[in-house]
Amino acid sequence: MRAARLIKMVLLLQSRPSMTAAELAGELEVSERTITRDAQALSEAGVPVYADRGRAGGYRLVGGYRTRLTGLHRGEAEALFLSGVPGALREMGLEDAASAARLKVSAALLPSLRDASRSAAQRFHLDAPNWFKEPKTPALLPAVADAVWDDRRIGARYRREEDEVVRELEPYGLVLKAGVWYLCARVARGGSFRVYRIDRFTAVDADGERFEREPDFDLPAFWEERAEQFARSILRTRVVVRLSPDGVRALPYALDALTAREALADAGAPDEGGWVTVDLPVESEEVAHTQLAALGPEAEVLEPAGLRERFAADAARLARLYRPERGA
Repeated sequence: MRAARLIKMVLLLQSRPSMTAAELAGELEVSERTITRDAQALSEAGVPVYADRGRAGGYRLVGGYRTRLTGLHRGEAEALFLSGVPGALREMGLEDAASAARLKVSAALLPSLRDASRSAAQRFHLDAPNWFKEPKTPALLPAVADAVWDDRRIGARYRREEDEVVRELEPYGLVLKAGVWYLCARVARGGSFRVYRIDRFTAVDADGERFEREPDFDLPAFWEERAEQFARSILRTRVVVRLSPDGVRALPYALDALTAREALADAGAPDEGGWVTVDLPVESEEVAHTQLAALGPEAEVLEPAGLRERFAADAARLARLYRPERGA
């Protein structure tokens, strides 16, 4: 424990010109008296820690005692500090490890690049969850993350609709999508690859034996393929819609952008008024009703009849609400 603290103290002093005892104590979560003893121990071990006395004093390293990463230019150093996503690392239980890694890199950088971490943080911030949703970290995420890093099989109970299933899985990778965590895993011993929502695990035993990963498994490519398959699998209903020029421009914002672009690409030529008729795949009539309502009078549903009747009823209700005598 003390050895790790001494190493961290050296790295902190390498990354800054000097630090007070109070600053070091705060970073290392010990007392100032412990800092004094640790500085003396480092000095006795040959590490040139020098203590400046007085109100503006502090501890610093002398004699150029540091290692450096001399092959990085500024753009590379800033990109390096962007590689960690603080919220995701915290949820996986890796915040301390990431902090230590960033500290080591900062200590090893050339002095001219020491501000790379702050420069990157002030220019890019990832806020993964959707608006108006309170993200909840799955309680079992850290255990699953440990298994992913360690290539260990897990025994898992998984909630699927009203039932629970038991699976032995080989966890290959984690994906954070719009604030929701997913596990990409293979059913143990040669089964198929599947995707599981972490918040649907009700129990996880992460003490299984190690497994051999498929050397050509590509997590980003696998996720992209499965995400596209999922998006298409839920589009089980088709509706025919006439869109005004404004409706054409707004359609990608009302429903899935890729689906909208493909439907518009397959549409015929506009009529004399500039209206375009499109055949749209949608999840259901209920979902289509909600999505297309955002287009207002810039869209006219032609089929199916049931959905057209819904919009006709909406239009009648709106006409009653906005008739002139009501606002008089």
